[in-house]
Amino acid sequence: VENHINYQQDPLTITHVQILYIYISLSNEYNFFWSCIGLNRECLASEQRSTPGKNFIIQNQFNTELIKCQCFAYTICKYRFNGSLLYCRYYLKESKGSRRWLIFLEGKCGWFCFNKENCDSRYETMRRLMSSSKWPQTKTGTGILSSLPEENPHWWNANMVFIPYCSSDIWSGATPKTDQNDYAFMGSLIIKEVVKDLLTKGLDNAKILLLAGSSAGGTGVLLNVDPVSELLEELGHINIQVRGLSDSGWFLDNKQYRCTDCVDTINGAPTEVIKRGIKYWGDVVPERCRQAYEGKEWNCFFGYKVYPIIKRPVFIVQWLFDEAQLTVDNIHLTGQPVQEGQWRYIQNLGTELRNTLKDVPAIFAPACLSHEFITRNYWTDVQVKGTSLPRALHCWDRSLQENSRNNKSPSKGCPVHLIDSCPWPHCNPTCPTIRDQSTGQEMNVIQFLMHMGFDVQKMAHQQGMDPSKLLGMLSSGS
Repeated sequence: VENHINYQQDPLTITHVQILYIYISLSNEYNFFWSCIGLNRECLASEQRSTPGKNFIIQNQFNTELIKCQCFAYTICKYRFNGSLLYCRYYLKESKGSRRWLIFLEGKCGWFCFNKENCDSRYETMRRLMSSSKWPQTKTGTGILSSLPEENPHWWNANMVFIPYCSSDIWSGATPKTDQNDYAFMGSLIIKEVVKDLLTKGLDNAKILLLAGSSAGGTGVLLNVDPVSELLEELGHINIQVRGLSDSGWFLDNKQYRCTDCVDTINGAPTEVIKRGIKYWGDVVPERCRQAYEGKEWNCFFGYKVYPIIKRPVFIVQWLFDEAQLTVDNIHLTGQPVQEGQWRYIQNLGTELRNTLKDVPAIFAPACLSHEFITRNYWTDVQVKGTSLPRALHCWDRSLQENSRNNKSPSKGCPVHLIDSCPWPHCNPTCPTIRDQSTGQEMNVIQFLMHMGFDVQKMAHQQGMDPSKLLGMLSSGS
């Protein structure tokens, strides 16, 4: 490799790539890296096609594409619906020899749309969430999608599938484009067709399939984990164990801090926008949930209502002070100190979320102000009661191996029921860094709480302690 550092300023030619491949085959003990060689050659070729004339630096390409093997290849599958030929697009990174598969449903804080007016607006301002025409040919996996053992200690060598979110229906629609409607909402069908297509690429030999997702994708997991398992059973693949991992998709249908007109998904009340959406999308929810809430299927989009009905094991990951939940509740943290009423509302939100999660056997809920978790590069750093999320997922996986397929209760001693008990945002010292929105400067816990309008005297009185002791505890991160 040292002999080729001098070529860093030259275009990355196939000769250089071949030399780097030889280095991999000679020095790496992991079969997984071998399985990435052909795929990464395709990734390199597609990047060269998409960026003509670009000079690739060997060192950068060596670090990010070859050794780390993070590249997801762009894949297109075809299927028919009501006589029409349709296409679904997704990204795949294979791990030859592995019988574990992870399918990730993107959310990307993407929300949804529920009528022609806000769907038109969404198409103009957020087109990548409604069309695949501008998607890149390759993607790099991070967090639980990473192929690095140090970043993803338990799932790094799984077959990875990334399905981008472009259906604008929380992965629940089944409505094609028609003469009366300019948009197709087919999220639930996209998932099923991708699963069918993957059966021809090795999924048929899988032992475990983890359906994961963040934000809208997290809610999509709750809606689709049972249907995916049932689909595989119908197709004769009864030995594939289907599980769910829902990140930041556990929303509450609570009362907003300030009620506003329902003009879009951000300002409208959660129940109202979902009610309008399911009429517009022609939603598909799990049959057992539809029966439980017949005529009120919107209930199936709220985690604490649909979770008890789900048959397959699902691990819930949820920030107790979720930024997206605060946004739909009309708490907008725009850099100004919050008012006392807002502060009480934020604290109560944490309490409400904690109460809805208390009976979930497998849960990781830090008292942090954030949104989305499992694909962040800091996902190994945050801890609840001394346990990180990757460790909790490993314990959950191990306990499921020991129990029957449909048993959602982990064995005793596994640290998988992890909910922070401290009462305000970022009271957990391992929370991700907060930055002042106006200055961009990092803030410590005390600075953040002061910025939020935190009253030390009043909070100390509520906790029954001396104010100086409370400040000392905050300063030490306890």
